[in-house]
Amino acid sequence: MLILLKLFITFTKIGIFNFGGGYAMLSLIQDEVVHKNHWLTTAEFTDIVAISQSTPGPIGINCATYTGYTAVVNEGLPAWVGVIGALIASLSIMWLPFILMIAISRYLIKNKDSRHVKSIFAMLRPAIVGLLAAAAIMLMSVENFGSPSQNTFVFIVSIIIFLFAFIGTRLFKVHPILMILLCGVAGLLIY
Repeated sequence: MLILLKLFITFTKIGIFNFGGGYAMLSLIQDEVVHKNHWLTTAEFTDIVAISQSTPGPIGINCATYTGYTAVVNEGLPAWVGVIGALIASLSIMWLPFILMIAISRYLIKNKDSRHVKSIFAMLRPAIVGLLAAAAIMLMSVENFGSPSQNTFVFIVSIIIFLFAFIGTRLFKVHPILMILLCGVAGLLIY
């Protein structure tokens, strides 16, 4: 049951050092659960990210929930302990940031036009962009796109679907939900 304590510590740390929302925290979560603690494989983490994106709610919390469950079950513990792991990971990622935001929100509201507050947020912006870029690069993996050396067809089709989605949403302003449905249907028909 040591894994439950490790989940609590790991996701508390991720929650407190995350700026920029759920996508920004994906690279932090992957680093902790795949590379440092080896609770999940890269393929399992990619699947968890896909599930987290397609279920309602914030992606960071969804990812923590699925990761907590999968990590505990991968340790050989029963599924009911996995549910406890999911609950611990989900609450751990939220509790400390929630308390800190309550504690400092009055100050931020009162001093939102302060030079110091503005400079703090100005310095956080590049860090957030970097974390989002890291998450985007992390999602451009062999598990998501395939590999030209392993399966050229899957790789080329994945790139075409990616470009179709990018151009459709960026240039033609297709609604993202419609684009997700179109890409899902294309994937179903092609694969």
